[in-house]
Amino acid sequence: MSGLVVRDTPRADEAAVDALARYGVATVHEAQGRTGLLSSALRPVFAGGHIAGSAVTVSVPPADNWMLHVAVEQCRPGDVLVVSPTSPSDAGYFGELLATAVAARGVRGLVIDAGCRDVAELTAMGFPVWSRHVCAFGTVKETLGDVGLPLVCAGQRIDPGDVIVADDDGVVAVPRRDAAEVAQACRAREDKEARSRERYARGELSLDVGAMRERLAAKGLTYADHADHAEPADPSGREDGPGVTAR
Repeated sequence: MSGLVVRDTPRADEAAVDALARYGVATVHEAQGRTGLLSSALRPVFAGGHIAGSAVTVSVPPADNWMLHVAVEQCRPGDVLVVSPTSPSDAGYFGELLATAVAARGVRGLVIDAGCRDVAELTAMGFPVWSRHVCAFGTVKETLGDVGLPLVCAGQRIDPGDVIVADDDGVVAVPRRDAAEVAQACRAREDKEARSRERYARGELSLDVGAMRERLAAKGLTYADHADHAEPADPSGREDGPGVTAR
């Protein structure tokens, strides 16, 4: 169905969103079982952005941004716009004017599996965008799409209200109902990494910190001293270098 706007979709618990905002995309991805990572083709248009918020989903026709204007009305403070075209498009759906409109409503950023433009202006105003393309090609306003329905963005299904976390490493989605649990798992992972970091700083090897030696041995890893493993000397006494055949 096209041309549907679902209003007042549930958002993730605010405390859970704020908790997830303390962690990077890599930590969130690992903490929820190495799931939820959007395609690495989505890149930030400027470095240093780090956001977390509830997804407002927008399905758009190729090279047509009409539904983005419709979506502005549905945005609340703390939201993240998640936009996906119904077929591939590199058009510049989003720029400085729309960023101004959604920033005024408290939107924290945009994730779009298509193009954006006005990068200098977006950078100057500090509105973070993760996009597949940067393209000046303009869009029209002719065809309906949807707002507030599940969609697939950069290879991941996103439901309205799912938590989006994005930083310089990429974008990850956390199911809305799992947000608090994943935040707890992130904290446990960060605590474990902090202990490992302290041991690394003291000069300990990751092989020992991570208890890897027994598993490596079980896979068949062996060690040999050079003296025991060196090639035997040439009995002819020739002094040809390694890999050189005497003629």
